Amino acid sequence: MIKTITKIGNSQGIIFDAALLDLARLKAGDQVDVSVHDGGTVTLTPLRRVITADDARASARKLIRKNSAVFRRLA
Repeated sequence: MIKTITKIGNSQGIIFDAALLDLARLKAGDQVDVSVHDGGTVTLTPLRRVITADDARASARKLIRKNSAVFRRLA
């Protein structure tokens, strides 16, 4: 995929369209690590949050509490 560097305010940037963001599983606000290699190759690596068992447990409890009526009807 070829992209063009464009002027954005006082800086330059590349616009990522929705299809590219979807393919990379990225969204606005996500952080990426930018690496510049020999020869000028630039690599963007998404920084993914590591989910601990405690985080997953807390999210599941919140989801179940929020949707308890739906879960009761499904049971």
